[in-house]
Formats: sequence, C-alpha cells, structure tokens
Amino acid sequence: MNNVQRAVLIRDYGGAEITEIATIEKPIPESGQVLVRVQAAGINGIDWKVREGNVKRAFPLPLPIILGAEMAGVIEAVGPNTSRFRVGDRVMGAMGRLGAFAEFVVISESSLSPTPEGLSDVQVAALPVAVVSAWNSLHYAGPLYPDQKILIHGAAGGLGSYAVQYAKKAGAKVFATAGKADLSFVQSLGADEVINYHTQRFEDIVRDIDLVLDYVGGEVLDRSWQVLATDGTVISTASPDILVRMPPNRRGLWFMNQPNPELLEKLAIEVSNGTLQFRIGQVVSFTDIPNAIERNRTVSGTGKVVADFSI
Repeated sequence: MNNVQRAVLIRDYGGAEITEIATIEKPIPESGQVLVRVQAAGINGIDWKVREGNVKRAFPLPLPIILGAEMAGVIEAVGPNTSRFRVGDRVMGAMGRLGAFAEFVVISESSLSPTPEGLSDVQVAALPVAVVSAWNSLHYAGPLYPDQKILIHGAAGGLGSYAVQYAKKAGAKVFATAGKADLSFVQSLGADEVINYHTQRFEDIVRDIDLVLDYVGGEVLDRSWQVLATDGTVISTASPDILVRMPPNRRGLWFMNQPNPELLEKLAIEVSNGTLQFRIGQVVSFTDIPNAIERNRTVSGTGKVVADFSI
C-alpha cells in the first residue's frame, strides 16, 4: 500500500515562490474521523492570505501547513466510532482549518455533507466555503428585512454571487459592484442596480445603505463608510483590520466563517435543483494550484476556480 501522497504546502510566509508541491505521508483516520480521497478542491482568497502571513494574528497556524479550505471526494477509509458514512460515499466539506490541497485528508465525519445527486465533484468543490460564508456573512449583523438596502462588493465572485441571490430572495434592494464583463451576469442574479467599478464610483451613486458586504477589502472598504445609513453596518470578509480602519460613529464587523454541514447540504441541494445559480470560473490541474492561488490574489475573475485532481 502506498503511504505517501502529494500536497500543496508552505513552510514559511511569503510570495508565490514559497508554495510547493511536496510528497508527504498519507494520514490515518482516528476516532470519529474518515479518510477522504480528494477529487477536487476550491481555490480561495484565504490561501494566499495565509501564505503571505496577512491573517496570521487572526488565523494562527503551525508551519508547515497544507493550504486549501474546501474539497469534494470519496470516503477511502473510516476510523473507529464512525457511523455517518461508508467507504465509497461521495462527500463535500469545508476543512474548518486548512489542508484540502492534498490527495488524501482526514477530517471529522461531522464536518462533511453528502454530495447531492446531479453534481460533479468539481461542481461541489466550489460550494462549501462560498455558499455557507455568503449566507452567514449576509445575516451576521442581524435579521434581514424587506426593502433593506444592501451593497455587495465583489458581486461576481464566489461569495458575492450567492449573497446577491440570498439578499434578493429576502426582499432587499440590492446594489452590487462588478467589472464590465460581469455586469449582465450579476444582473441575472437579481441585483437591482449593478455598478461598473471600472468606470463608476459607487459612493457617487448609492447612499443610506443599511448593510455593506465587503468581499474585496482595501480601499473599497475605506470608501464604503461614507455610503452607510446612520445605523448601517459594514461586514468584511476581506479585511481583518476593519476595526482599526473604522471611522468614529460607524459600525463595522470582521466576519470569519465557520463550517456548517447541515446548511451546506441544504444549499447544495438548491444548487442541484437549479434554485440557486452558480458558476465555475476556471478548472485547473493539481499541479497548477500554486499558480491559481497567485492568480486569485492578482486577477479579478468571475466565479470560483476549482482544482480537478484527475487532470
């Protein structure tokens, strides 16, 4: 039996050059855990943010560390005291840590959801982080209500595209920022007004916003305070230092997602039956994962990038 596997990892913090494909020992499931043969894994902003050390205070991790926050695959083996899944079952899940960019991962069976019929491993690998994080971040500041004015930055991306749909279904008035190539896509998701960030400044167009979802960070966050209603809130998944950047008399919250297998299963079924739209932006090979992580940092794309381990 082959006891080694490939994994994408970092041994120190830094730029693209420190991400390596290494050969490491295959893990063995312990009590309550299962061993998953990973078939596909999603690329996320957290991969390069961890790599560069941007979130090491908010998200401390021991080095070396295997990158990758979400995956889909097949149960290869089960440890003692497991009962939810059997060998051969298709599963998906967020790691709740990192480690998805490996040919095999061990994970608590309680962290996994069954893969819905009708979706491929590549398709479901795009779901665990984005569908749950978008839902949770949208509701993080409190319950939604009809006619609430919501501004979503990065609306064509993995999180933003789901948040637009969730907000619209809740009866909110949805404003969204996107690039020129993605305007019609975001509009098709239900946004009431889509702002082309290449040619328009959102702060010149919207005001009295009740909730801003910042999936971009940086100067986009800094410009967002001025469009808030008096009691409005900015939720950021992109800027851990939001509280430091928050002006007086404004409300901002840093959101870091927690896996929710039950919610993931429910939302994945909505994707499977077509109730919830999604789009894969690009499919890459396992060996291209280091480059895909860097492109996530430098290139604004539409839809989720997924690594297919079979190519």
